[in-house]
Parts: sequence; structure tokens; C-alpha cells
Amino acid sequence: MASDLLFLAGHRAYERIRADGLSPDEVQMVVGASGAAKWLVLHGLESAIFGQWFSGRTQPLHLYGTSIGSWKSVAAARRDPEDGFTTLARAYIHQYYQGKITSEQVARETGRILEEFLGPGVPEEVLAHPYCRLHLSSVRCRGLLASDHPQIELAGLLAAWLANRFSRSLFQKLCPPTLFYDPRTSPPFLGSEEFVGGEVQLTTTNFRQAVLASGSIPCVMKSVRTIHGAQPGSYRDGGLYHYHPAFDFLGGQKGIVLYPHFYSEVTLGWLDKGRKSRIADGCRLADVLLLAPSPQFVAELPFSRIPDRRDFVSLAGRDSERVAAWNRAVTMSRRLGEQFLESVEFGAIRELVQRIP
Repeated sequence: MASDLLFLAGHRAYERIRADGLSPDEVQMVVGASGAAKWLVLHGLESAIFGQWFSGRTQPLHLYGTSIGSWKSVAAARRDPEDGFTTLARAYIHQYYQGKITSEQVARETGRILEEFLGPGVPEEVLAHPYCRLHLSSVRCRGLLASDHPQIELAGLLAAWLANRFSRSLFQKLCPPTLFYDPRTSPPFLGSEEFVGGEVQLTTTNFRQAVLASGSIPCVMKSVRTIHGAQPGSYRDGGLYHYHPAFDFLGGQKGIVLYPHFYSEVTLGWLDKGRKSRIADGCRLADVLLLAPSPQFVAELPFSRIPDRRDFVSLAGRDSERVAAWNRAVTMSRRLGEQFLESVEFGAIRELVQRIP
């Protein structure tokens, strides 16, 4: 079998999969990481998982994500998830900027994307889904990072970086994460110490603002100031703290956490990139099955790499080239979905799974 997809598991998930393979009902949660355009390489994989593999499911399935991970969780919780992912991809790919990219341009394009994939009736549809339970998070910034003034915000981001260098606990106090959750079936981690900024029930009233806040990138987008039911404050990208979420997702319950990811490593915070000490190990990811494109697959992608929002700069003035490359990555990602379905159906996953150190 072609090695397009890596199956990487924490120690408890590894033992279960090696012994019994993997069935849809064993999965209790699906996690989505931050990463902007990188998610496009997972389009075909997640379309296959939600559109085919989970088809017919009845028991609740928790979805948790930050930033683009929360946006694609919304797509997954549509009645037609394959169409949801396609709509989000089309809206995301067709972003266009002229000259220097400004916060005003980003706000315009973000509003357009939200309108296309999160239009009238979508919050009601997601919050009434028969089995998907959407949860997402944002950070409520304090100090200088709470400002939307560019220079002050940049100084606040530097202060946050320094705090994070000392400890994630200190950073957590500066940018306390807030959880927004579907109250029909609370997530197993409700009440944990991960979300010291508060826990707020998702409603049709606060849905759009919570989703927007979860993806409001510092120094690129303005913060979200008002979210119904949440404490007043300056809400920004949940990936600041939970860049690639990694904590006790199941709270001691049995099950598998499925984690489609664009990398084979899980980096805890947005400001932790490049820090080996902030990469989650197999103990922290004990119940997780990480699904990631293999290096061989990535080498076949346009430019031999995964799509990245920095392409807006590196390919400035060459939008047709960027759009074609991103669409090609989406098309190629179907191979990941096909390999996943084949691996779980015929039991090959038992041999393919590797243990996360």
C-alpha cells in the first residue's frame, strides 16, 4: 500500500488499535488544530471520515478545534459534511489581496468566507446535528495584547512571547482560554484546568462571534469584543494557547480521539513553534490516533510542501498560480481519505499504526 498517510498513536490508542483495529463507534472525539491554509491538505481525508466512515452513527461525537480547526469542525457538523468541507475550501482558497495586506482587507475576506460557509441557518443546523457536538475555544487577552492598536498589540504579543518562554502557566494567565461548547452533551474535559478563561454554552446567538474569535489571528485580525454569554474582553485566536490541542481530551473515559493533522508532531502553543520541549509526547496523547500526510505524499504536492497562508505573500500578484496549487492539494488529498477507508475496512491499520514516543 502506498505510504500516503501516517497512523501515529499514543500508548493506549496504540494498544487498542494493534489488538482490534478501529471502528467508528470507538472514536469519541475528533480534534482540529490551528494552521490556516494547511488544513487544505486534509480536505479529502476529513471528507471521507465524516461523509462516509461516520455515516449512520447515532452516539454523540465530540468535535473540538481552534482557529481553522474550529471552522472545519463546523463544516464537519453540517448535514452534508462533504459539501461543508468543499464550501469552506472554495471560500478559503478564493481570497484575494491587493498590495500590502491590511487588517481591513483581512476583515473583508474573513467576512466573505464566514458568509459563504456560515450563512443563514447554519448555526441552527450545527447545534441540532443528530450526533456531532461542536466545541471550540478562544483566548481572552489581557494587558497590552487586549488592544487593537497595531503598535500596542505588537508590544503585547512580545510580552506574551516572553511570558510563554518562562512557562505555559504564566502565558495562560495572560491569555486565558475560554471554551464554547454544545450544552446538549458536554465534552469530557468540561471543568478541566485547560479553560481558565471560562466555559460558555454555544447558542445560535453567540455562534458566529465565537467561531470568528477562535480564528482571529493576532496582528492580522481585530479581536472580537462582544460574545453573548462570555465575559467582556478581547477575544483572539484559540491557537495562541491550543495551537495543536493536546491535553486529556477524554477525562479518563475510554475511547479513541481521532486527530487529522497536517504534521506528524503536535506543537502545544502558537508561540512554541521550533521548541522541542513543547512538542506533545505519547503520554500526553495517550488516547489519540494522529493521521498525517507522509513525507512522500508532501513531496508530491505543488512546491513540495503543504499550503500555507504565507503563500499570500510569497505568491503575491500570482493569484492564479496560488489558487491552482491549493486546488491541486485539495484534489490530491482524496488519496488520504481513500487510504484511511481502506486501512480501517480491511484491518491494515493494525500493522500500519506506529507508536508516538
